[in-house]
Amino acid sequence: MISIRDVTKVYATHSGERIGALGPLSLDIREGELICIVGPSGCGKSTLLKLLAGLMNRSSGDITFRGRPMNGPQKDIGVVFQSPVLLPWKTVLQNVLLPAEVLGLDMKAAEKRGHELLAMVDLAGFAGKYPNELSGGMQQRVAIARALLHDPALLLMDEPFGALDAMTRETMNLELLRIWRESRKTILFVTHSIPEAVFLGGRVVVMSQRPGTIADLVETNLPEDRDLDIMTTERFGIHTKRIRQQFNARGGIE
Repeated sequence: MISIRDVTKVYATHSGERIGALGPLSLDIREGELICIVGPSGCGKSTLLKLLAGLMNRSSGDITFRGRPMNGPQKDIGVVFQSPVLLPWKTVLQNVLLPAEVLGLDMKAAEKRGHELLAMVDLAGFAGKYPNELSGGMQQRVAIARALLHDPALLLMDEPFGALDAMTRETMNLELLRIWRESRKTILFVTHSIPEAVFLGGRVVVMSQRPGTIADLVETNLPEDRDLDIMTTERFGIHTKRIRQQFNARGGIE
């Protein structure tokens, strides 16, 4: 689906110094896969997602989406950030419908799909509620439903569960796997958590320190219908140990 070839991002400071944030990095993302990116702070994970979302320009290299060059924002891509970024004066359903307003979609059809998506993220009875009436995990489910409203082919998720407590985060991991199995969207998921990356990803991209390149690419080969008990298996432990050793070798965090 996506081909990334020798992509770099260099920032210029006020003093004129040039700082390499990313790359050169090359990666192919397959149609329908859930792929995770893990790496130390400042390695360029979020930068890569912003490049794919068209929120910033790359310094060099090429990115193609189904064979077409990617330059600028794409209607076929949805984004979920670490913060749900819900409008407090709008109801849950109204927040989900925001992409339809921005893109000028048929609102009657969008409202029907909005209700379907709220049911898929287990919020069918909350369409008329407001964000301050929801827990953190429920707010993120609303953000996921909103990102899926215009039926994007690719969903970019930038540490969406990082601010949640451990138990809610595990629940959201299970929810995301269920949503992925039902929707079959291609999902690129960025995280700081090694266990989360291994649990969610069919493949895990391990990034190096800045400027971020690919230090390792791990095929997890875990069953699609996995549950949290898989974290206690030998295979899961082998994957997490392999990734952790990459960080330790470069002075990274556990």
